[in-house]
Amino acid sequence: MKEIKKGDKKSGDGLLDAAVTGASADTVSRYGSAAKEHIVAYTGVDNEAGKTLKKGLRDIARSKINPEYAKSNLKQQAGFAAELKDAARTNAERAINGDPVRKVRTDDLGRVNDPLYDHLEVDGAGNPVAGSGSQMKFVGGSPEEAWAKLNSGKFQKYHEANVPIEVPADHYDGIIKKANEDIASLERQSRVLEARGDRARAAQLKERAAELKKIKGNIRKSKVSTREAMEARTDPGLSTLKDIGSVSHRAGMEAGKMGAVVGGGVAIVQNMYLLVKGDIKFEEAAKNVAVTAAKGSAAGYATGFCGSAAKGLMQNSGSGAARALAKTNLPGIAATVALETSKTMLRYFRGEISGTQCLKELGEKGTGMVSSAMFATIGQAVIPIPVVGGLIGGMVGYAISSASYGILTSALNEASLAREERQRIERECEEHVRMLRDFRSMVQKTINTYLAQRADMFASAFEGIKGALEIGDIDGFIASSNIITKGLGKEAIFGTMDEFEDFMESDKAFKF
Repeated sequence: MKEIKKGDKKSGDGLLDAAVTGASADTVSRYGSAAKEHIVAYTGVDNEAGKTLKKGLRDIARSKINPEYAKSNLKQQAGFAAELKDAARTNAERAINGDPVRKVRTDDLGRVNDPLYDHLEVDGAGNPVAGSGSQMKFVGGSPEEAWAKLNSGKFQKYHEANVPIEVPADHYDGIIKKANEDIASLERQSRVLEARGDRARAAQLKERAAELKKIKGNIRKSKVSTREAMEARTDPGLSTLKDIGSVSHRAGMEAGKMGAVVGGGVAIVQNMYLLVKGDIKFEEAAKNVAVTAAKGSAAGYATGFCGSAAKGLMQNSGSGAARALAKTNLPGIAATVALETSKTMLRYFRGEISGTQCLKELGEKGTGMVSSAMFATIGQAVIPIPVVGGLIGGMVGYAISSASYGILTSALNEASLAREERQRIERECEEHVRMLRDFRSMVQKTINTYLAQRADMFASAFEGIKGALEIGDIDGFIASSNIITKGLGKEAIFGTMDEFEDFMESDKAFKF
């Protein structure tokens, strides 16, 4: 095993990031598809499947309200929003678990105002699954009121057809409790009447208790509460962002755990080697393993969170090219590259590295991570085992690209290289050498003129971004990012989280 020296630290960190990102490819893919389900529910358009829903949450929020019946209108529309929200959450979980079956509103299957079902399930080919129909009822202001309505004659047709009825998540336990109380009461009364000899009346109460048991048995807990249903109706953008944020956080946590395992595993092997050689002591080895595992965890979380959110947007983009790229590991790689290159730029603007070193690091990280993305995708195809294929492919791709880049730059700068060997390399890389020289000259000139004049602006912006991320200040993050946008002569699309939510609710499209 090659000993990793202090000078190889940046390369080692890059390889670790590539390994973590490659290992997280499956997580980003699954959770990104889950995020896409919430975007479809909001917009009402599934660009990937080429389908348009009867109404999305954004459309429902624009529904008219009669001032004289505002409360009942809102409650009814919140019920429609709950149907979309429940289907999106159900489908998101199935996407995460790799289940191709999807829950669909009957209205979106062309069966508007179906007499029995609000939802049906369809298989991967879009065919309805037999016996999967269900009805959703957000009725009554309390669990007790809801139970009274559910076992009334008004809903007899659903009970006769044995249709599962989904109720608000926050009412479910109360409804079941009230149902059990009523059933127990009827059974007690029946026993008393039977003891008195009134068998006819006792039989009637037993029959009613059996009916209530059947009704209770068909009640299901939906994935939406009454409060969430109303929020989806009145503020669909915020409701959707919460769900995407929840999915992305779960992706980050899963990828973070994976990153800690990958980072810790690599560090254990490296430090055991150094420990056996006597280069370090046990305490230092233990510290190195802990630090590397933490780095892997942080890199994994960033990749999982940002990558899954980006994949969800790309997967439902109106652009076919963006949807095609969403099938690769590019969303996760983009998150990692953005994080890594920002570190390099911040070091440059702080004066810790020169312009040449900045260019070299950006070149190595950029080419290495792009190559990692390509090889991670290939690895998943060749080794179709979650985590393993992406992990191996990502590491191999990064290692090959970084090694090739390092060999080329070292060969060009090594003064003591034998004349014959140098001539051979120059003949083989003549075009690359010419391009590198031109590019280096151009970038160096840009650094000395354009970037140098704006060093304070970039340093201030990056410091603000770092501080906002550390305290979770969303508006501060946006404001700091906009310093760069405005400093480069561009106009910011939004300046606060509220303006971002307005943007999400507008008809403006995301441009990639």
